[in-house]
Amino acid sequence: MDYPWTRWVIPEDDYAKRLRRLQGLYLRHALRHGVVFVTQGHAGAAALLPPDAADPSKSTMEQIIALHGERIGRLTDSPSAARAWTLETLGVRPSHRGRGLGSALIAHALRDVSRRGAKEVRLETSDARNVRLYERHGFQVTGCTDSDGGPTVWAMKLRLAESEQRRSG
Repeated sequence: MDYPWTRWVIPEDDYAKRLRRLQGLYLRHALRHGVVFVTQGHAGAAALLPPDAADPSKSTMEQIIALHGERIGRLTDSPSAARAWTLETLGVRPSHRGRGLGSALIAHALRDVSRRGAKEVRLETSDARNVRLYERHGFQVTGCTDSDGGPTVWAMKLRLAESEQRRSG
């Protein structure tokens, strides 16, 4: 509800309803084409897509466009990495933050996609606190952009083979 990027790209009118519907669309897409992890009690979730994931269907795209309304132009295409998985979503209910659930989800997700053959994971975040969280898991900032009037967005990546060597060494 308070994430800078979603506040920027989703209209205020019915914000909570639009956000829930958009998250549902994105999570269903990740379930079909990637992986989704949910904590016990549904306090947190993470969704990742492989580099060869299909684009959302035409119907899904039409719904995404409608839900973003006049702010659709604020969405930008992220540069794709040919071999990288993408951490699309990581979220923890506000009432459960600070208990290590985000870190547990990240660690579990990285182990899982590594077993699936991933060599690299990338993500984008618009919250400086998240940058520190991801850095603790070995991600490095690869770029930072400021959109006109919008939040700062940090691009980050993690090479899994290097990360595994650091953990075992």
